[in-house]
Amino acid sequence: MADPVIVKICGIKSLDLLDAAIEAGADMVGFVHFMRSPRHVSIEELGGLISAARGRVESCVLLVNPDNSCVAEVAALGPDWIQLHGPETPHRVEAIRAEAGTQIMKALPIGSADDVAHVAAFLDVADRILLDAKPPKNADRPGGLGETFDWSLLGGLDPSVPFMLSGGLTPDNVAEAIRTVRPPFGVDVSSGVETAPGVKNKKLIEAFIRNAKAAG
Repeated sequence: MADPVIVKICGIKSLDLLDAAIEAGADMVGFVHFMRSPRHVSIEELGGLISAARGRVESCVLLVNPDNSCVAEVAALGPDWIQLHGPETPHRVEAIRAEAGTQIMKALPIGSADDVAHVAAFLDVADRILLDAKPPKNADRPGGLGETFDWSLLGGLDPSVPFMLSGGLTPDNVAEAIRTVRPPFGVDVSSGVETAPGVKNKKLIEAFIRNAKAAG
């Protein structure tokens, strides 16, 4: 029997949706602390969400190129993971991991074979890799922004790389993604379970988790 698929629901902003994601079977929940994101939550809100998740589900805080004071402030709230979603270098990722004392997930944008080759540089400094679609050139924030990438590019990836798959996943394509890519640490979704930017939908969350777990 294969290990069950890990499902991460990212960009949760309310206790109500946190409860809905946990009840639906999410393994990890993500909270975004980045002002330019429609999913941004303040430090005060973050503290309440992390506390409410503790002991029920793994929590992950998404940061983009954070400075040291931001890292310290977030780490003090005690999330299970900090996810780095900016242009952080391997050296910077290593420094943040040392300072935060939490597990680090590093998101890496994939748009070409060169991007896949670049993953190796982060394997010793991050605890898990999140492979996301490369944003369009004119994007004002990182992430796949609802687009998938060419999964066949991952044929060139070392099979031992501990990665999660993200980027354009929805309840409709997640089963195919899992069967095609076989991501060892499961899947991550944000915009694919929303009815508008930052507006999560309980039914879509439930459908996504159900379809992902069935495919696994």
